[in-house]
Amino acid sequence: MDLMVEASPRRIFANAHTYHINSISVNSDHETYLSADDLRINLWHLEITDRSFNIVDIKPANMEELTEVITAAEFHPHQCNVFVYSSSKGTIRLCDMRSSALCDRHSKFFEEPEDPSSRSFFSEIISSISDVKFSHSGRYMMTRDYLSVKVWDLNMESRPVETHQVHEYLRSKLCSLYENDCIFDKFECCWNGSDSAIMTGSYNNFFRMFDRDTRRDVTLEASRESSKPRASLKPRKVCTGGKRKKDEISVDSLDFNKKILHTAWHPADNVIAVAATNNLYIFQDKIN
Repeated sequence: MDLMVEASPRRIFANAHTYHINSISVNSDHETYLSADDLRINLWHLEITDRSFNIVDIKPANMEELTEVITAAEFHPHQCNVFVYSSSKGTIRLCDMRSSALCDRHSKFFEEPEDPSSRSFFSEIISSISDVKFSHSGRYMMTRDYLSVKVWDLNMESRPVETHQVHEYLRSKLCSLYENDCIFDKFECCWNGSDSAIMTGSYNNFFRMFDRDTRRDVTLEASRESSKPRASLKPRKVCTGGKRKKDEISVDSLDFNKKILHTAWHPADNVIAVAATNNLYIFQDKIN
């Protein structure tokens, strides 16, 4: 018989969320973890399944007054009392559990002021943060919105220290992306082991990597046609208008059903995992 691998639940932590859970993050104390839904964040002990503490609750008394929801949350990698959560309004709040049991008052508030000249009907939707990740060092955090990845220094709340455009060529296509609901896709992002590079997904089975030191970036494609075992990936380019070069792909021929929402980078080695619909691709740095 073929070897079958099955996962069986060891513990089930139940009855603490009314809405879909969007984040789970284990604390650096290895004893507790948080779970977050649209309106609440709960703190659990790993050994206690029937009880949790509510640490953030943004639910208004009247649901008609609701203006934003929680989109992602994560514990700091070294300071067990610190966590962040992001919102659909493009803001990030850093909270300290030492200051009070209910962290409704944030310690730090990160928000980039909006450029009034670029305001449009879609501004609020595309500024919603789909993922937030601390760097391994704990000095920075990265946020992903619909069109870009931003890196923030925890000591500077007023603006990000880096902004990397993921697929700026889609700005002119927001209307059709709104009509087919793609504008609500939630892309994740991740750091490499040394925090020198970041990665996130896009459409057409493309994923983007940004080198923070050299400021170089590359677009690669995860597909069966282009990735035979041991073959190296060729950089891809998207043509936005004018004359299309031989190796470029036109923005109008991108497949929005093929999207890479989930990516992961090995904590020590240069190995990445990319989930493209129902296929999992694992790539490694080419060894000569």
